[in-house]
Amino acid sequence: MKPDKEPTTKDNGAEEHSYYRPAVAVDVLIFTIINEKLRILLIKRGIEPFLGKWAIPGGFVRENESLEETAIRELAEETGVTDIYLEQLYTFGEPERDPRGRVISVAYYALVPSGKVGVLSAATDVTEAKWFPVNDLPELAFDHRQVIDYAIKRLRWKLEYTSVAYSLLEEEFTLTDLQRIYEIILNRPFDKRNFRKKILSLNLVEPTGKKVVRGVHRPAQTYRFKKRQLSLVEIT
Repeated sequence: MKPDKEPTTKDNGAEEHSYYRPAVAVDVLIFTIINEKLRILLIKRGIEPFLGKWAIPGGFVRENESLEETAIRELAEETGVTDIYLEQLYTFGEPERDPRGRVISVAYYALVPSGKVGVLSAATDVTEAKWFPVNDLPELAFDHRQVIDYAIKRLRWKLEYTSVAYSLLEEEFTLTDLQRIYEIILNRPFDKRNFRKKILSLNLVEPTGKKVVRGVHRPAQTYRFKKRQLSLVEIT
């Protein structure tokens, strides 16, 4: 790629280049499961462009910020969500994706248990923050539908080949809880006996020695992940 201008030479002999500098932004996709549905956190924009439209939380990177620092700051300012694990997802840089000019956006995503969602609060240039089912999204600003579609695709892949499901569960859970995570995100049923056999054979979880009663069903054994960190495993 050629620079917009040819390099010039400073008095000390060093070359000085002048390049076109696009703006850099960060978008943060947060997923959880509420009422048996995979949901994503969206904010309603309080400024142009796309005033009043729903969008992924995010904003421009400040001069002295890292990308992750921007993600954490924007998330806290726009939604009130703090203290969650973020993983870089992808970089989106189509020339016409933002009507304000050339903006390259680095997307991050995170998974949180529904019990840790808390009360959402909108601030700065946002009028509202809300959880939406991923299969029933409103009209979105920018290219955020494309960004979400890509994130869901990546999430499904990671669910099949890693232990990432731990991020959507509380510390203690039943194997039925874990199975429902897979069924909801992958949108297909699993045989209960085969699923339990597979999970236990991977040595990822261990019994807590406790049981929980839900409804009229028999008490169910609860489990916990031996390590709440990402590991490569073929689960499905």
